[in-house]
Amino acid sequence: MAGSGDGGNEREVLEDSINHSSSFSRHRYRRSMSSGEEDKGLLAFSGWVYHVGTNSIGHEYSHQRFLYVKGKYVEMYRRDPQENPGIRPIRKGIIGPTLMVEETGSRKVGNEELYTIQFYNRLDETKKGEIACTSAEESKKWIEALDYAKQQAEYELSRGGGARNKLSLEADIDLEGHRPRVRRYASGLKKLIRIGGGPELLSRSSSSLGTGSSDGDFEGEFGDAVEAHEWKCVRTINGVRILEDVADGKGGKASLVKAVAPVDASADTVLEVILNLDRHKRYEWDMLTGDLELVDSYDGNYDVVYGTYDPKYLGRWQSKRDFVFSRQWFQGQDGAYTILQFPAAHKKRPTRNGYQRTSIKPSTWEIRSLTNEKCLVTHMLEMNTAGWGRWKKSSSCSKFEKTIPFALLSQVAGLKEYIGANPSLKCEPSSLALHSKHSEGDPPDEFYDAVAGDSSSTSEDEESDDESEKEEKPVKPKPAPAAISSTALKQASDAAENASKELDLSVPPIHVDPSQFNSVLHKGKDDADTNCWTSPGGAGFMIRGQTYLKNSAKIMGGNPLLKLIAVDWFKVDKATDKIALHPKSLAQIPAKPNYSLVLYYAAERPVRKDSLLEKFADGTDQFRDARFKLIPSIVEGYWMVKRAVGTKACLLGKAVTCKYFRQDNFLEIDVDIGSSSVARSVIGLVLGYVTSLVVDLAILIEANDAAELPEYILGSVRLNRVRLESAVPLDG
Repeated sequence: MAGSGDGGNEREVLEDSINHSSSFSRHRYRRSMSSGEEDKGLLAFSGWVYHVGTNSIGHEYSHQRFLYVKGKYVEMYRRDPQENPGIRPIRKGIIGPTLMVEETGSRKVGNEELYTIQFYNRLDETKKGEIACTSAEESKKWIEALDYAKQQAEYELSRGGGARNKLSLEADIDLEGHRPRVRRYASGLKKLIRIGGGPELLSRSSSSLGTGSSDGDFEGEFGDAVEAHEWKCVRTINGVRILEDVADGKGGKASLVKAVAPVDASADTVLEVILNLDRHKRYEWDMLTGDLELVDSYDGNYDVVYGTYDPKYLGRWQSKRDFVFSRQWFQGQDGAYTILQFPAAHKKRPTRNGYQRTSIKPSTWEIRSLTNEKCLVTHMLEMNTAGWGRWKKSSSCSKFEKTIPFALLSQVAGLKEYIGANPSLKCEPSSLALHSKHSEGDPPDEFYDAVAGDSSSTSEDEESDDESEKEEKPVKPKPAPAAISSTALKQASDAAENASKELDLSVPPIHVDPSQFNSVLHKGKDDADTNCWTSPGGAGFMIRGQTYLKNSAKIMGGNPLLKLIAVDWFKVDKATDKIALHPKSLAQIPAKPNYSLVLYYAAERPVRKDSLLEKFADGTDQFRDARFKLIPSIVEGYWMVKRAVGTKACLLGKAVTCKYFRQDNFLEIDVDIGSSSVARSVIGLVLGYVTSLVVDLAILIEANDAAELPEYILGSVRLNRVRLESAVPLDG
């Protein structure tokens, strides 16, 4: 990962972290490359995949190919070069710093359900391609292998000089179009890290999944933004805790409820069991949605299913019932899976004679790795308060126990027991335990930086299932927003003071008055104002503290370094960048038409030389991609939108395409949300509820070494119930 400091040390840390993984089958060796370069101590990966594409007449194809990755180089063969010495690769290239690799979920390719990985160059969209695997485990392993290759390219780029020039002359791997003529490059393939089995295993219609966590470092922190939830355990059934959100003591017509349990299997295994439509398997754990069939699927991470259930097992009705619902799933940067389920309608499944169409309540699944062989499963839904209230107060309430909400809550217990009774479902730990995204002493970021709740009971409840399984690690302090201590306030003050050192304090400050700037959205007068923006400060976000590298402690954010002076809301015919000359654009939201949210920040003093902010402003795009972090938080809004967006801090340059435009006195960052299929689907959900949402965003530069700590909030914004129709056209 490109960054400041000694690149050589960073590479040593990367390889050292890999070699200390007990489950990692690794091999280092030297091999002469076609360029005459000698690579020392690099890791190599190989295995069978499907090469997926579209031919010249528009027909989709999928060919079995042998993929080999070493260092930054990638090669594709028709046959295994280890078994067929001397054969030449049919495609060859590098995973360069501008090449993006995205896991795009599962979809039908031919007659098989495959897990696809997409390649594309963020600067040249004609360079793209797709490979596919038979399981989510193998897909994850290839993502890790390709990420390792990309880091090798970024490492070479950071060295500058001849290495930089050489890298610029080498072509990214191109999986589409005509195959270039390539030179022999296959000698010495003796000891490799093999991913998956041979072609006979690749051809299977299904396969077992491996671990969902490559490193097993689970810290028990599930958020980095303050969410107004206070979870109370109201019942424990068959080892499953049933919790209710009691943050709003007034009550109401609906209650937010969740079932939580640890499951002795990897997160990948649990995901596959939940998504699997096989009737015989679902009958063993799912009392409600056992009879499911696929109606339609989109983008590999979204589908629509149709199902039926017999009223003699559930409910008091005489007629048979059927339903249609959609499922959307994605994996966060922290490795956790989220599944969103909504009632739906589809023209392929109209109402059916003899069946009464019913609606499955919206719900979410969250699957988070605790260890390589254990995960925490949460199923959350909203239900009518009346029936729920009677059930939780009474030792028995047979009427409620025959309802759809109770059946949904019971799915967690069924899932836990089913997996426990079928050891063959449990998979071997991943052989690619790559810690490549983290430097020494820097555990995996939980990617939750918006502070959670009016009480810390959520994280305490959920962590209690984890403590017995974790190896001994320093305990990370939990944020307690309801009773912010003087220590927390002092830490926030220290963080703000540290941020001020990013600017040149020898220069007198310049007063910047936001009222002097006319923008599309006005500054809000109070919390009741709509279609406006305000500056929320940094207290609602958790950032890395001074001792983060030692004990992973996070602190409450202080006041932002930069002052928000205006917010524009544009609509454009197509995604646009470099509108800083119009004005500058921070984010473009994919929709029809495209929307562009523009946030203007200003500093009251010049940036201090050699500060982290100066390194970011004047650094390489690779450095910026590795450090530019966004923390979202839905302060008010529909609970399903809150679960979809989450409170996870995200390194934007690793998730979507970011472009940077530097001029004498400003830096523009263009974030193309539409470059990620997962981000597109989440934004599609958000736009449907945008007029009822209050959204907080914080941006910061990630601190990766002691000299950069504590972190500070670079800028923040609160968007208050924005109306889509208020966006104005951006004239050319």
